Amino acid sequence: MNTEEPEDPQRQRLREHLETILVRTEKAAPWHDEAGRLRGLVNHEGFVPVRTRLAIEDLEFLAGARQEVLTFAELTLRLLDLHQPRDAGGITSDSAHPILRCRSCMWRWPCPTFRAMSESFGGALDVLSEPA
Repeated sequence: MNTEEPEDPQRQRLREHLETILVRTEKAAPWHDEAGRLRGLVNHEGFVPVRTRLAIEDLEFLAGARQEVLTFAELTLRLLDLHQPRDAGGITSDSAHPILRCRSCMWRWPCPTFRAMSESFGGALDVLSEPA
C-alpha cells in the first residue's frame, strides 16, 4: 500500500523551474569582476565597446537573468510577508522578551524558513551594509 500522496503538479513544475535556473546559473560565468573592470571602459556615449567570447551558457543566463532575479525577489518578499514573528501568547517570566512563534508555520521564532532565507542572503546583506 502506497501511503505517500502524489506530488502536486504545480509544485513539481515550480521545483523543475527552480532547478533549471540553478543549473543554468551554476554553468554561467559570474560577471561581478568583469563588471568592475568594464566600468572603466565606458565611452563618452555611455557604452562599453566590448569584444569577448561568451559560452552559450553565459548567453542563456544573461538573457533571462533580469526576469529571474525579479521573480526571486518577489518570491522572497512574499515569503518574508508570510514568515514573521508573533507573540505566542504564553506565560513568561521575561515580559520584555515574550516567546515568539512564526505567524505562518507556528514554529518557534526564528522559524526554519526565515533561518534558511537569512543564511542564504546573509553574506549578500553583509556586503551591502559595508561602508564603501
